[in-house]
Amino acid sequence: MFRFWARNQLLLAVFMGWCVLFTGCDRGAKPGAAKSAPPSKVATPVKEDQLNTIELTPQAEQRLGIQFAAVEKKPVRQIRTYGGEVALPTGASVIVSAPVSGTLQPPAKSKMPKVGDVLAERQPVLLLLPMLSPERAVLTPSERLRMAEARNTVATSRIDAAGQVDQAGVQVEAAKVALERAQRLLKEQAGTVRTVDEAQAQMSLALKSQAAAQARKKQLDSLELDQEAAGILEPLLIESPHAGIVRVTHALPGEVVAAGAPLFEVMNPDPMWIRVAVYAGELSEIAVDLPAQVGSLTSKAGDKWLSAKPASAPPTATPLSSTVDLYYELANPKGYWRPGQKVNVQLTVAGPAEAPCLPWSAVVHDIQGGCWVYESTAPHTFVRRRVEIRNVFNDLAVLENGPAVGTKVAIEGVAELFGTEFGFGK
Repeated sequence: MFRFWARNQLLLAVFMGWCVLFTGCDRGAKPGAAKSAPPSKVATPVKEDQLNTIELTPQAEQRLGIQFAAVEKKPVRQIRTYGGEVALPTGASVIVSAPVSGTLQPPAKSKMPKVGDVLAERQPVLLLLPMLSPERAVLTPSERLRMAEARNTVATSRIDAAGQVDQAGVQVEAAKVALERAQRLLKEQAGTVRTVDEAQAQMSLALKSQAAAQARKKQLDSLELDQEAAGILEPLLIESPHAGIVRVTHALPGEVVAAGAPLFEVMNPDPMWIRVAVYAGELSEIAVDLPAQVGSLTSKAGDKWLSAKPASAPPTATPLSSTVDLYYELANPKGYWRPGQKVNVQLTVAGPAEAPCLPWSAVVHDIQGGCWVYESTAPHTFVRRRVEIRNVFNDLAVLENGPAVGTKVAIEGVAELFGTEFGFGK
């Protein structure tokens, strides 16, 4: 029974195979049948090496002003771009406080400067009328007696100081006469050099005594013990400690402030510091003793960057980001850079290096941001080549990948060549 079933299955398989074979042969293409049309057609196929080739006539090349230069290998310093932050140098911002308690008034014949106003060094900002504490507004009889004794002592000391100044002046005149007499006798060979030296010594001592007497008298004259009213002293002039801009005002004229209360803050915006956070593992690769180049966030290759010299700043670092801070001093005469502003900073990599370079004017960008140059392969023939720019250094484009050294490329009229190639040139 099993043999009969297996033989039937074998016959069925052979029959199905012959059916498939004859069906396929019948569907085959018959001789002389028409071929199907291709899905696309290129009228003038161009080889890949001819896609970026431009051929100009001598007149067209002259009209476009094409100029050439060769790719050269030059010693250039490698640079790396980091993010930086503008910061105030140490001591550039000073908070002025009230030395004593009192009432604020505007400076004489002027108004108190507002926030943002520019101040000169030692410019008056406020007047402070010192006041005694309420419990000391009226002096006791013993305090009045001590005050009178102090005034008498000061007056006596001033009289003595004036007398000492006059006495010193007389001694100077006498020493001067003695010195002139000794010099005259020495000139007439009637005196000795020793006498002249002694007279000069006496003259020097007299001058020093006169200077000391005058300084003592000046100090005594500066003492003021008079009071306009009970509990009120002479007004104190509050000046700007240095030139700068009023950053914050903490008090206004008419307010009563306590001793040590902040009055205003003056910020000197020139120069500024640029703080650059550098990964600790890259610090040894950076030439920290060389200036940095600073630009805004919109600065691009070819723009003018400002030079900032290394600044003497306290060492700082950020442990969470494994970075150390480098500080550079940047001149800011017009106040363009502001504290907290983010900038781009280019730092120089340590060690000499050479790289192929070409003028930055030879590089043209396409709509996707790619960089290209036009290589001169034959007279009046140009081929557009892609290049990779490592960085731009002193108007030179440092190549990462591109034409070999010695290759002749166009450096003037590049935009015209680009326009000619894509159909919108001259």
